[in-house]
Amino acid sequence: MVSIKVGVLGATGLVGSRIVSLLAHHPWFRVAAVSGGQRNHGRRYAEARHDGGAGVPDYIADLKVAASDATAFADCQLILSALPAEVASDVEPVFAAAGHAVVSNAKSYRLAPDVPLIVPEVNADHLALIDVQQRRRNWSGYIVTNPNCSTIVLSLAIAPLYAAFGIRQLQVTTLQAISGAGYGGVDALSLIDNVIPFIAGEEDKIESEPRKLLGAFSNDGIAFADFAISATCIRVPVLDGHLEALSLQLDRPAQADEILTTWRDWQPLKQRNLPSAPAHPVIYLDAPDRPQPRLDRDAAGGMATVIGCLRRCPVLDYKLIALGHNLVRGAAGGVILIAELLKSEGRL
Repeated sequence: MVSIKVGVLGATGLVGSRIVSLLAHHPWFRVAAVSGGQRNHGRRYAEARHDGGAGVPDYIADLKVAASDATAFADCQLILSALPAEVASDVEPVFAAAGHAVVSNAKSYRLAPDVPLIVPEVNADHLALIDVQQRRRNWSGYIVTNPNCSTIVLSLAIAPLYAAFGIRQLQVTTLQAISGAGYGGVDALSLIDNVIPFIAGEEDKIESEPRKLLGAFSNDGIAFADFAISATCIRVPVLDGHLEALSLQLDRPAQADEILTTWRDWQPLKQRNLPSAPAHPVIYLDAPDRPQPRLDRDAAGGMATVIGCLRRCPVLDYKLIALGHNLVRGAAGGVILIAELLKSEGRL
């Protein structure tokens, strides 16, 4: 059994806690250090979590919460960061410069020209940017980023279609769960009998990140995919699971059965045997009223995008509904899958 020591930054927050829980029995990785906010420094990790460390093994529960300081994580080859962006911007480069492999869930470096933005099924070849990053920044380590949670749902849905048929444009409306805002991010009373048609910064992320993910690596950078995305983002009273309504125009005509076959046959990680990779990253449901967050967000352990309601669009070509678990595939599980890809590529 491989045992790579992992440090988790921001381990007491909603995403950081989920990362630790998913790593508790991981076959390759072992949590060796955790960080959290100043008020938790020196406390047992289990006591610092909102859930009291439920289900976390004793060896993790007894870890002392440290500051996000590279010296406290010296023994950790791999750093998984769930820090807020305003903290990650300063902290993550320190770890990378000190020789750590950093996989970040923060937005800080997602669109940096020399930082890979990765969904393993979509653009594993973009890891070549690591070499560019280390050369330009004179780092012995590196930063790789996980996209926005809604971007991941969208990208898994459209990546196989983009490869098979091309995309000219798409419109997407996201109905995003409360947990996407983190602890204290949304006042619960504001979502009773209500939806909020604004999520700060979300539209920009969804309109740019998929184009980097689907772009082509050449020379020392990424040429973004050349199609337009129009996004509208809405917060809804759902605990977990982001639902997205898409309409898209393809570059070449396609029949509905061709699209369904493309999704069902898409298994780009099949030969890599990554522990967290879903056998089918896209799952199509035929029922006319699916997917639904409460019923379908945990498909493939929460690591798949679930699609339904494919039909012709009278304005563009096709419309559909996509769903993903924002805390698992959209955050914690996505970060871990990137780490597994790095190991399989010999970069850990």
